Amino acid sequence: MLARVGKDAVMVTVPGPSGDREVRVSSPDRVIWPEAGITKLDLANYLVEVGTPFVAANGDRPVSLQRFPGGIDGEQFFSKNPPRGAPDYVRAVPVTYPSGRSHPQLVIDEPAAAVWAAQMNTVVFHPWASRAEHSDEPDQLRVDLDPQPGTDFDDAVPVALALREVLAEAGLTAFAKTSGNRGIHVFAPIRPEHEFLDVRHAVIAVSRELERRMPEEVTTAWWKEERGERVFLDFNQANRDRTMAGAYSPRALPTATVSCPVTWDELEGVDPGAFTVRTVPDRLREVGDPWADMHEHAAGIDTLLEWWARDLEDGLGELPFPPEFPKMPGEPTRVQPSRARATE
Repeated sequence: MLARVGKDAVMVTVPGPSGDREVRVSSPDRVIWPEAGITKLDLANYLVEVGTPFVAANGDRPVSLQRFPGGIDGEQFFSKNPPRGAPDYVRAVPVTYPSGRSHPQLVIDEPAAAVWAAQMNTVVFHPWASRAEHSDEPDQLRVDLDPQPGTDFDDAVPVALALREVLAEAGLTAFAKTSGNRGIHVFAPIRPEHEFLDVRHAVIAVSRELERRMPEEVTTAWWKEERGERVFLDFNQANRDRTMAGAYSPRALPTATVSCPVTWDELEGVDPGAFTVRTVPDRLREVGDPWADMHEHAAGIDTLLEWWARDLEDGLGELPFPPEFPKMPGEPTRVQPSRARATE
């Protein structure tokens, strides 16, 4: 339900755990996705329709908002702490960033908070891998399958299926979603027993194991010039304050695609472009949420950490961190290999 408020605003009714809330949406007819003709009000209504699974996937976590004041073709910026004037049902928790600095970061607890974020021109939601009250210990192990030039989504599918098997060998239950673009995100719920560096090492360990089994299809090479036409397993997405688009989050792409959870049985036949702001609500009504019981399957990462220790003994050490991170113990030189050779 909605009601007009003046000439250029509407009140959107948002059901939630505390009852209905009325969220003001200004400039409701502003077009966010020009190619698809999807407006700001369309986005708000989408978040109402997917509210329950959206909050289940992204709620109770520090979240960064990717905001587009003029639509996806205009300027953008990331917002982490709640902007001034945030309603009382939008909270923040202190988190520690890689620099060591601590700062409050926004948390979404109910669908109305997501609709309010859309009112603040948010298009993409980027949740942390940890819960709000335990932000230093992830409860999700995440692997980002990133097809490199010359490969596409169809090349990532067999990699995701193989990754599922390797994670199962380590005692973990894997879940998949489309990235909303060409990639696949594979998540495994874990017990929040380790800090981010340990989880990063677990991701590197499982990625290296998969690379050994599929050397022609998979790479862990950080430098693009070394990846070739393979699917890159982006281990650095496991770092503190490194995030990817959340489940059911729209993407800032022309057709308004959504990062959509899928079952393993349907993955091979999936068209990631079919999951959009317009289509995903009907999909949820028809097939439900494939991630509904994800965190009932949480397990430990001890086996993966054993694999990490094994690889260290075999001479496979730390991998590069993102450029904005401080230099980390054991990290190799952050110099592009071809440039390093040129200076020798």
